[in-house]
Amino acid sequence: MSADYFKRSHSCLEEAGAALARGDHPLCVGRAQEALGMAVKSLLRALAIEYPRVHDVSPALLSARGSLPEPVKSRVEELASVRGPAMYGYEAVGVPASEVVSESYAREVLRKVESHVKAISRVLIPALKGKGYWKD
Repeated sequence: MSADYFKRSHSCLEEAGAALARGDHPLCVGRAQEALGMAVKSLLRALAIEYPRVHDVSPALLSARGSLPEPVKSRVEELASVRGPAMYGYEAVGVPASEVVSESYAREVLRKVESHVKAISRVLIPALKGKGYWKD
């Protein structure tokens, strides 16, 4: 499961980059957030840290802080906070995502997520390889 989640995380990152390239900034942010969520769930599964089967596992990630290896441990607060209006904007007040998510914001979110996924990979890939679940 962990390896599958991590591969899909990378697919989501590719989709985020493609969305940015065509100017769909809300989709870029949404796919980047999805990529990070999949990478975090992959890491938690690989480390045998239980988390609720819900979309946002930030509370579980924060609770597991003491069990996480570096370089992930030092990023926990930031990993848990990469959220925003992304795909839907502010529905309650009728503001669509296309009016909320700028190109610069999308680029920044994508850059941060790519950095976080890279940090997770430094912990996760060796663990997956050690169990025979990851092939280069």
